Amino acid sequence: MYYDLMQTGLVGELLITGDNDGLKKVCLIKGKNDFIIPSDWIRDEVLFSDVKEQLGQYFKGNLKEFDIRLTPEGTCFQKLVWDALTEIPLGTTVTYADIAKMIGRPKAVRAVGGAIGANPILIIIPCHRVIGSSGKLTGFSSGLENKVLLLEHEGMEIKGSGRSALVM
Repeated sequence: MYYDLMQTGLVGELLITGDNDGLKKVCLIKGKNDFIIPSDWIRDEVLFSDVKEQLGQYFKGNLKEFDIRLTPEGTCFQKLVWDALTEIPLGTTVTYADIAKMIGRPKAVRAVGGAIGANPILIIIPCHRVIGSSGKLTGFSSGLENKVLLLEHEGMEIKGSGRSALVM
């Protein structure tokens, strides 16, 4: 597995991993679940130069859609959910129920939540754009404070804090 690191200036340092087939993971090194890079992984700045360029443009506010080959590892159901997440436009939010309907499984809201929680490619597969049906922010694998930062970066107004925060 190959990897590189990227400072975001907004949410901290990102770990980017993948291989010649595509991008497998983007996560925060520090956060709710600190990530330790396995010793047998190889750092490769060239392999991820396009990913870092696009993420850099996103963080500057100049990129609305990513064009990166994604090859996340997961179940067929998880991949279906993750594909649906990539359809959420920048600056908008949807609910877990919306995603369940999008994939043709309207009763699978909890399973959708589980798949979203397992999303290995943060930001590019925008799980931060999914909120509770009440408008409240719900779990985010990298912490609610980072979810708020990403949503605000995309132009959303957040009222309140923590689990009582609402997207306006």
